[in-house]
Amino acid sequence: MISYDAELLLLERGLVAIGVDEAGRGALAGPVVAAAVVLHPEHIPTGINDSKKLRPHQREQLAIEIRQCAIAWAIGQKPASVIDQINILQATFEAMHEAVAACHAMLGRPHQECHLLIDGNRFRRHIIEHTTIIGGDARSVTIAAASILAKTYRDDMMTRTLDAHYPDYGFARHMGYGTQQHRQALHEHGPCPEHRHSFLSRILAQNIDDPGADS
Repeated sequence: MISYDAELLLLERGLVAIGVDEAGRGALAGPVVAAAVVLHPEHIPTGINDSKKLRPHQREQLAIEIRQCAIAWAIGQKPASVIDQINILQATFEAMHEAVAACHAMLGRPHQECHLLIDGNRFRRHIIEHTTIIGGDARSVTIAAASILAKTYRDDMMTRTLDAHYPDYGFARHMGYGTQQHRQALHEHGPCPEHRHSFLSRILAQNIDDPGADS
């Protein structure tokens, strides 16, 4: 159940909670995007939850409210070319570190007075101490807020920018994930510069009409 409990425990120690989450890690195309956010304890928008549990219009409205009410927030991202070079895990860490650095700069507090709450079970060491929380986007309201910012930012990029540049792939419908329609487009047109080539060898080797292609 989502709560502000982890953040309150940090506040009792004189620490500011910076929530961090990513979007797009499992996609076949587009960037991996991370967000970092510091919520004001007295101005937390109602309805914040794991971004996957919200409808698109709910996420979009909450993203507006979070950006307006947050003490600090920032986005980091790494494109497909970097993902192919250093792998998705390291690219995710890079995006997270980028978001944290920008959020921390906006916050203007010494790093000793901050603490990162990270969704998941792994994170690359940072100058700011951190805690990883499995399923954190459904447990910590600050991590959930970061998940909403990351998801809406990435979805907007996929629908407004990449779909317009590469209309053959239907990015606005599947956000770069491996749907049947996306795999069909890959077989018909081949990958574009926004595809993660390191993710595609098995998919391109499949018979697209094979009903077991998803297994």
